Amino acid sequence: MPGENLTREEARERAALLSVDGYEVSLDVRSAVGGPESDGPRTFRSVTTIRFRCNEPGASSFADLVAPGVTAVSLNGRDLDPGEVFDGSRILLDDLAADNELVVDAQCAYSRTGEGMHRFVDPEDGEVYLYTQYEPADSRRVFANFEQPDLKAPFRFEVRAPEGWTVWSNGVGEQHDGVWRFAETKPISTYITCVVAGPYHYVTDTYARELPDGTRLEIPLGALCRKGLARHFDADDVFLITKQGLDFFHEHFDYPYPFGKYDQAFVPEYNLGAMENPGLVTFREEYIFRGKVTQASYEARANVILHEMAHMWFGDLVTMVWWDDLWLKESFADFMGTFANVGATRFEDAWITFANRRKAWAYRADQLPSTHPITADIRDLQDAKLNFDGITYAKGASVLKQLVAYVGQDAFLEGARRYFKRHAYGNTRLGDLLAVLGETSGRDMGAWARSWLQTAGVNALTPQVLLDADGRIDELAVVQEAAESHPELRPHRVAVGLYRRSQVGALERYARAEVDVDGARTVVAELAGQDAPELVLVNDDDLTFCKIRFDDTSLATLREHLGALTDPLARALCWSALWNLTRDALLPAREFVDLVLRFGGRETDIGVLQMLHAWAQSALVHYVAPEWRAAAGTALAQGALAELRQAEPGSEHQLAWARFFAATASAPADLELLRGLLEGTEEIAGLDVDQELRWAFLEPLATYGAADEKVLAAELARDDTASGKRHQVRCLAARPSAAVKAQAWAQVVESDALSNALVEATIAGFERPSQRELLAPYAEKYFAAIGRVWRERSIQIGMDVVRGLFPALQDSPETLAATDAWLTAHEDAPPALRRLVLEARDDLARALRGQECDAAVGAA
Repeated sequence: MPGENLTREEARERAALLSVDGYEVSLDVRSAVGGPESDGPRTFRSVTTIRFRCNEPGASSFADLVAPGVTAVSLNGRDLDPGEVFDGSRILLDDLAADNELVVDAQCAYSRTGEGMHRFVDPEDGEVYLYTQYEPADSRRVFANFEQPDLKAPFRFEVRAPEGWTVWSNGVGEQHDGVWRFAETKPISTYITCVVAGPYHYVTDTYARELPDGTRLEIPLGALCRKGLARHFDADDVFLITKQGLDFFHEHFDYPYPFGKYDQAFVPEYNLGAMENPGLVTFREEYIFRGKVTQASYEARANVILHEMAHMWFGDLVTMVWWDDLWLKESFADFMGTFANVGATRFEDAWITFANRRKAWAYRADQLPSTHPITADIRDLQDAKLNFDGITYAKGASVLKQLVAYVGQDAFLEGARRYFKRHAYGNTRLGDLLAVLGETSGRDMGAWARSWLQTAGVNALTPQVLLDADGRIDELAVVQEAAESHPELRPHRVAVGLYRRSQVGALERYARAEVDVDGARTVVAELAGQDAPELVLVNDDDLTFCKIRFDDTSLATLREHLGALTDPLARALCWSALWNLTRDALLPAREFVDLVLRFGGRETDIGVLQMLHAWAQSALVHYVAPEWRAAAGTALAQGALAELRQAEPGSEHQLAWARFFAATASAPADLELLRGLLEGTEEIAGLDVDQELRWAFLEPLATYGAADEKVLAAELARDDTASGKRHQVRCLAARPSAAVKAQAWAQVVESDALSNALVEATIAGFERPSQRELLAPYAEKYFAAIGRVWRERSIQIGMDVVRGLFPALQDSPETLAATDAWLTAHEDAPPALRRLVLEARDDLARALRGQECDAAVGAA
């Protein structure tokens, strides 16, 4: 039998053969505490009973289980020899009856990679915490099952846990005689079952509303985190957003929340942002803020809470048949997260964040060689793991936003309501959604889907303006272009805005027209006769998914007056467009840096400002010509310090500029200022240097050799927590020493002793843009190691290593050639591994084109 990597064809065959009536899963995690019982992996007992039917009696199939050992297997009362039927990832099931009962008694391993049953020991107090994380296919690391989304079933869990622990699962639980038993779930997929166990801090609340039929819906709410984070946990705000979201979705979906309770667990060493397990949503604990953060962080957390809540309907109640249609849940949840944030919470400007931050992820992903249609071709589970990407989430959400503009919000939401009622507790494909949207909108959804869901690539829209003799618009057209690799031209519903400066110098919109762009050139007849604009903004109000381009007059206006744009969404769209021009080597990186230095300080939207800081850093590291890199870095640090000193004391803008200053500081005087702020000998009025900011200031000190191991150990003693340990590990790996780099490399590449979180921290510290020469020897080592790492490590750690240690800082044609040589020599490497290397190669080639563009301006 093949190994762990289930294929789409195998899943189709099994779904055609089997249907599942129910699971009973008994876990004993008392082994989570105390010393290890052996030299091998620490394990727990897992006993699973599966009742299922087979529509071809006598046929064979298999169950999934990834475990160090199986004690016993019985099928329909017949004992099977585990040595014969279990190969490490599958259990062979021969001679099936019409009705079957499979019982598997296994020893499953605790995880240190965030996949399966993750075990975390809190360094602060020694307490042990467990949680599960499965998507797309890691529940088989915890119990035997049929691991594919279309074999749904009800689940009953029971868990034996150490004394003093609390255990949570998808259903309501009760403890009797040391055993936690949980109510049977509705029919759900294996990947959204969940168990969380340990001495977690737990807070409760209740949500209630009257339903249209007059009945009263009550949902018990819970929120939990490690005890060490309890003092930072603002559960009241989590519950506020949760209640606002439940109100919003009940009002719009007309389908009561179907999963009973609603717990939200903030857990350590989590690989994702969050996971939509019904009744028990899990989040990365970094959403509990240990220090001061900007409103952008609270908005992002609210967006994630609402994104996961939308999944209760899109994904949990109605689930895709296979991972090809992953977008059916992720694109909708991504769209609904922002839609609900704007419509239900205090974050009324969340569409600005979506336009500026979320779509940047999508634009990058859609220009990689691995880009794919939103409805992707997912051959197997490794493909599925890599498709949780900017296409499936952010481009899909952008396209849904465009769909709302195309069919109207009422038709869109009525389609969703029919979709839930028609397919509740079932599985769907693209056609099922298109059918209801076609019904409610009266539009041809097939043509829309072919253009937007079944082709890849991003279009560029550029305005062309012809003026008459009186200086008025004679004709304004929108020109649509596509990349040679993906030549599809699409229908776009766009708004075109005309802007000019007022008498007081504000750059404001004075005319707007909506138009359906179709084909290579579309005339916007409605704008003929208008006064000549200083700025034409295609895709004003961000209705479609496209790269915005500018005519020469508009670009000249932005170079001089970008800060005068009064509308924050228009400003965010212009910044995003300028960044895309930089990445496409059409705008020299030094010009983008200059724009940030001149206009960043006038940006009022804190989320946009923080994105500008990230883009400016990326421009400095990847796109600025090497000979101008030092000057650009100095200019950014000086500009950041000037803005930091001018910012309102205690404001979130002050905090953002402080973090950006730390990220760009390299000169001795700048490092001394950071040291002084840490030691209290320097002060900037209103700036509270809390523990998180202390680590942000220590990182550049470590990077430039101004904070040694002793200093970092003292800081860890001051912040002896899980978060503190991650910061210390990152700073230790950042030190400018060949021995430090060799040790960090060995810890990540040659050993599997580190947990997922510490692997991530070590890689982040290892890769320092100021240490290009120090890191040069690791380019060759990288290509020699990645095949072995991919074979031997979990897919999550493999992804972290292959992405994180790619020698992007050795930005030369030689590195590009070495990457091409590896790809040529490894055409038979796993497709997922080749995809990661191809993506990194594309980023490197793009960086080299950007540097060439920037150097040409420097030479001129």
